[in-house]
Amino acid sequence: MTLVDAVFHLANFAAPALTLALFASAAAKILWRNELRSEPWTSLVGASALASLAAEVAGLVITGRDARMGVYAGMVLACAASLWWSMRRRAGR
Repeated sequence: MTLVDAVFHLANFAAPALTLALFASAAAKILWRNELRSEPWTSLVGASALASLAAEVAGLVITGRDARMGVYAGMVLACAASLWWSMRRRAGR
């Protein structure tokens, strides 16, 4: 495997987590605009991308394969939990 192949392989591995983070953060900013008014969009995307990517890596370690439906469900739950935590943290201030 060449270096270019390895970079594309890692990019394709991270793409579902990053895409989920982008869309979920945008939807959260639209749906809960009062609660998330002071939270920067970039921090929402960063937190949810990190949580989704961690869930994807954990799913790869546990199942031995990526792109399984259970792993994707875990990514959605991790992303939703990180957005919920951001909303609750801001509401408490």
